[in-house]
Amino acid sequence: MRQQGRFITFEGGEGSGKSTQAKRLAERLKLRGHEVIQTREPGGSPGAEAIRHLLLSGIAKPLGPEAETFMFAAARDDHVSTTIRPALARGAWVVCDRFIDSTRVYQGSLGNVDQRLIRALERLVVGETRPDVTFILDVPPEIGLSRVATRGNAVDRFEAEHLEYHRLLRESYRDLAEQEPERCVLVDGSPGADAIAVRIWMQVSERFLRPAGAIATPRASL
Repeated sequence: MRQQGRFITFEGGEGSGKSTQAKRLAERLKLRGHEVIQTREPGGSPGAEAIRHLLLSGIAKPLGPEAETFMFAAARDDHVSTTIRPALARGAWVVCDRFIDSTRVYQGSLGNVDQRLIRALERLVVGETRPDVTFILDVPPEIGLSRVATRGNAVDRFEAEHLEYHRLLRESYRDLAEQEPERCVLVDGSPGADAIAVRIWMQVSERFLRPAGAIATPRASL
């Protein structure tokens, strides 16, 4: 029997630690013998990576949030069809740094793009290929932005936004976690990376790796 693939996404504000935790989870799953595809958005496929440069460089910002939404959807369409669906179909686990929730929050909640448009694009591009669980890394924006500053890299189009923008971003993600508690797990991103990784692994184990017949106890926050 073919092993069932799982789709796990990581979300959160800038500097929340989601990329680090996505990498750690992927590595741990590989050690257990699973095939794991670690990917990201925007990006994750050749066509999507080309669009990523346009979006994060800020070149597309003057076009407005609606145009950015369509560009993200185009990148996601290539990513889903080229990378995510084939991996899940063969039983691999997909661990993705950002997915549909980033569009809902960045372009929807903060960019004021009509959520009906965003959901319509989701239905068209994503369809049934939705995450089994989404970990939302939650940190005060002051902490997240200080982490970004210590990387020594040039800030991207979203990292460069003002502090109030990042505060609203955090609140939007927290609201999302409340709205979809079965899928979204809010994780305190303030402790050390090791402690956060343990909490995430406990959730993954309870949901997907427990012995047959065991009862899982999903938690909306950690």
